[in-house]
Amino acid sequence: MKQSDGWSKEELLEYQLHKCKEFLEFAYEHSAFYQTTFDDYNFKPSELNDLEQLKQLPSISKMTLIRYNRLIHSNYPFKKLFKSLTSGTTGESLEFLKNEEWDSCTRAAMFRGYSWYAVHPADKNGYLWGYNIDPNKAQKIKWLDRLQNRFRIFSYSPEEIKNFAKNLKGAKYLHGYSSMIYEVAKLVNRSGLKIDHDLKMIKGTSEMIFDAYQQEVQKAFGLKILSEYGSAESGIIAFECPKGNMHIAMENVIVEEEDGEILVTNMLSKSFPIIRYRLGDMIELAGKDFKCNCGRAHPVILNINGRVGVKIIGKTQEFPGRMIYNVIKNLSVEHGIVLNYQARQHIQGIIDLYIEQTEKDSQCILEKELKKYFKNDIDFNIFYGQNLHNMEEKLNDFITTIG
Repeated sequence: MKQSDGWSKEELLEYQLHKCKEFLEFAYEHSAFYQTTFDDYNFKPSELNDLEQLKQLPSISKMTLIRYNRLIHSNYPFKKLFKSLTSGTTGESLEFLKNEEWDSCTRAAMFRGYSWYAVHPADKNGYLWGYNIDPNKAQKIKWLDRLQNRFRIFSYSPEEIKNFAKNLKGAKYLHGYSSMIYEVAKLVNRSGLKIDHDLKMIKGTSEMIFDAYQQEVQKAFGLKILSEYGSAESGIIAFECPKGNMHIAMENVIVEEEDGEILVTNMLSKSFPIIRYRLGDMIELAGKDFKCNCGRAHPVILNINGRVGVKIIGKTQEFPGRMIYNVIKNLSVEHGIVLNYQARQHIQGIIDLYIEQTEKDSQCILEKELKKYFKNDIDFNIFYGQNLHNMEEKLNDFITTIG
């Protein structure tokens, strides 16, 4: 992965085409599901000479992976397989077997990203993943953490967070849920803790990274939160470079954008082939002529614009769930007002908007912006000075029980 880090666009595309053809031929030979699918669409992987030919195949959803799970799994006798389980935001449980190359190359993509920040995988690191952990499982987790030279929080009490912050001395990187990195940074800033640290990288994953997070984290640690994008099914899709752009790990995955939605082909997934998979996110890809100042030729994801199908239900029309984020983002960009929020909808035409900040100087501007986007179709109840995080689950920016 480090060798191909400096390849030209032409070299990367040539490698990707070769690897994709090899992967598709393997899927056709060893997966009953893809044997049938390829034959139904008269698709011959041996004749692949352009990645555009992938569009001849249908896209698949998470429900497809669940419903045809046994048929999708390949019959190849791998020496080593790992069980993977994910529920995702929809709650649909997916279990599959991951071959060793899939697991190793996914980690390689992640660690290559670390190398951009002069971080080695074996460096001491702080880990903020998961929530209040069952004490019966804590000892095993502590042992596994020791093997990986990392430490974590086992409960989110103020005292535990203080101890975690102090343990950052000697650590080279901090990673985990972006909302929890933010909570630690807030406590550091408000308590006046003086942390002697040498952090080179702070990585957020699995959640949105709001502007309000960046201000607190920058103040506490002198670094911003960088983004890693991926999933258990897709592996690492993209990693943010020091210039602030998310480069696609195209040695491992093929990313398509169709009507604003991401489709991923995971070329490592031989044990459980994943081809043109609708991950469920809306994205914006940089144009083909886009060049990052870091010098890498890997294509760039400019924005991840929320989940597919999440809607705000107005009195007379529907709006994308991402629209409230756009309002908050616009306040930051246009007015210098940075807010951390959570929106909840339980009744058509009404949104409860919870704001963490207590400064009400923003209220008039916020209401004006909301009116501009939603007209009179949504009534907003705005609550300031709110604690948004219950420490029991991931923090979602929009929660709805209707639609």
